[in-house]
Amino acid sequence: MQPSRARETAVKAITDWPITGRRAPRPVTSIRHLFGVNVFSDEVMKARLPENIYKAIRNTIKKGAPLDESIADVVAATMREWAMEHGATHFTHWFQPMTGLTAEKHDSFLVPTEGGGAIAEFSGKELVRGEPDASSFPSGGIRSTFEARGYTAWDPTSPAFILENPNGTTLCIPTAFCSWTGEALDKKTPLLRSIEALSTQAVRILKLFGSEATSVHCTAGPEQEYFLIDKHFYYARPDLLNAGRTLFGAKPPKGQELEDHYFGAIPERVLAFMLETETELYKLGVPVKTRHNEVSPAQYEIAITFENANVATDHNMLVMETMKRVADRYGLQLLLHEKPFAGVNGSGKHLNWSLADSLGNNLLKPGETPHDNAQFLIFLLAVIKAVWKHGDLLRVAVANAHNDHRLGANEAPPAIISIFLGDMLQDIVEQIEKGGARSAKTGGELKIGVSVLPTLPRDAGDRNRTSPFAFTGNKFEFRAVGSSQSVSGPIVVLNAIVAETLDEFATQLEAAVVAKKDLNAEIQTLLQATVKECKNVIFNGDNYSDAWHAEAERRGLPNRRTTIDSLPDFVTPKSMKLFGKYGIFNEREIHSRYEIFLEGYRKTINIESQLTLQIARRMILPAALRYQTEVAQAVASLKAAGANAPKSELALLAELTSCIEDLQVAADQLSMAAEEGHDGDSLAHAKHARDAMIPAMSAVRTAADRLELMVADDLWPLPTYQEMLFLK
Repeated sequence: MQPSRARETAVKAITDWPITGRRAPRPVTSIRHLFGVNVFSDEVMKARLPENIYKAIRNTIKKGAPLDESIADVVAATMREWAMEHGATHFTHWFQPMTGLTAEKHDSFLVPTEGGGAIAEFSGKELVRGEPDASSFPSGGIRSTFEARGYTAWDPTSPAFILENPNGTTLCIPTAFCSWTGEALDKKTPLLRSIEALSTQAVRILKLFGSEATSVHCTAGPEQEYFLIDKHFYYARPDLLNAGRTLFGAKPPKGQELEDHYFGAIPERVLAFMLETETELYKLGVPVKTRHNEVSPAQYEIAITFENANVATDHNMLVMETMKRVADRYGLQLLLHEKPFAGVNGSGKHLNWSLADSLGNNLLKPGETPHDNAQFLIFLLAVIKAVWKHGDLLRVAVANAHNDHRLGANEAPPAIISIFLGDMLQDIVEQIEKGGARSAKTGGELKIGVSVLPTLPRDAGDRNRTSPFAFTGNKFEFRAVGSSQSVSGPIVVLNAIVAETLDEFATQLEAAVVAKKDLNAEIQTLLQATVKECKNVIFNGDNYSDAWHAEAERRGLPNRRTTIDSLPDFVTPKSMKLFGKYGIFNEREIHSRYEIFLEGYRKTINIESQLTLQIARRMILPAALRYQTEVAQAVASLKAAGANAPKSELALLAELTSCIEDLQVAADQLSMAAEEGHDGDSLAHAKHARDAMIPAMSAVRTAADRLELMVADDLWPLPTYQEMLFLK
């Protein structure tokens, strides 16, 4: 089929979408009865396991106690029985390698017997450990092709679940993934390490306030943004199919300027997709809370409520996978790229992050007593100092080629990491710096541990949608995270940097207690010094303004505009010391991830450059030449008839010829940039991609997008922005 025909067919298929062709609605089932039915939950374990086994597994989950092999055998047998009751024939260790996706290798429960039959078996050993091939996953040099052995290790803190398929079900067991030599090859292992490190330091602070809490866990609630377009358009766009974003596309007459899509009525077909997605996620125990239209046409959001960060990370991966699977049932394509369409909002994953102790207290929620207020301010200032000291690492945590297109554009925060506190907290922080001077907003002396800090409601101040890291009442919202990312990386960095500042605070205050100094006075001194040191990272204004960029530079805040500017911060001595001290990454693991990130960046740009050349030369240029021929023939016909061609036609022909020449020249320059040899290490290769290939791709797009606005509509081969964003 000719490209222009593919576009025409796609439009016709969508506009002719039959009512009878939609999926029949599922029977209405109470969410209460549906929620978690496919999860090997605590409730299921309590009902099915012997009491001593249940207590042992709970001790492992809550306290990290070792699990005896005999106990693992009982848990495995019970899990297998439960899974087979749900129709499962296979099990898999479900893990998250450095691809940013999930991975699984399915094994059958059935084992042949001597009599020619088969029995179902699943041992504790199979539950606790698996052995997938580790050589073909990104490892950054940790594993070579001939060093294939890797291990998956059961993570009992994240519940096993059943994944349904039209022809059967599979038992999925969340696991960590490491090499034979013990290095982490995945996203989960560092996350679990960081959670433990943060808990250790946070408990030290709580003990100073007399708390009986035995652990602290970070909580997370990701808000997932995404685009949906019709699959016919997706298949007619090689760039979307292979790169996840449009490499070409002229600005449509209408984009998001009228602001009429945000929170608008959800299109029927999209709502049907959302309802079925939620049904599938409820079964998996994912606490879906919110759905709505986002700012850009064809853009939407789904959000889950707060959970333990480890479980929330697993659940967010399930959200992305489930949406992709369900969208296909409705003839839709899920786009998770951070910037699939130029000129309109990109997609982020706002990461809401907080801290809670084992007694259920939110440590970032201001209390009503002086005691609680002092504790809250310790944790608040610990986060502020962490972001001040390690904003560069937070930027690394959201760095990739996709997110470079989004940050700093169309309502996305800039690459400068700063903190928004709101007017009330800002005032309180300023009073702390002054040593407890009278506050215009509180109306009283602010002496930590003596006077009462006013209770802050959840919405203590206005929102700041331009801030990359904002306090929103009882949590921080990290808005720079990209939509396609696992939230594991940003959480790992947050946990590590906050653990470090809590460690510093605890060490100083514990020494004061040993020396029998006044604890309240020491807290006041500590907080005052912290505010003076770190106040430059607090900014409540417009992060989009040019003035802020200049101000941020004056304040000493780094501005890593691209991934390649940012990634070297990950391998500095400061970074090595931080992650090594708390056992989150060793040096080899840090360098491996650095190499993986650089390689991913370079490969992404290589793929996009090849696609740009193919589409420009094989689709756009032929269409432009056909139209040029038509215009030239029209001019020639007039001349043959003895008439002078109108100036407008001559001007059109001249402009077409100029644009076609610009496209060909730009394509040739991109081809040379892509083929150019680069000496040096992986960073040099990545810099070449950024400095030579991306500008060359941009030049090709500029010429092609000009042609899109000139070439006859019936000749243009690619579905347009107007069609993809508005035809549903």
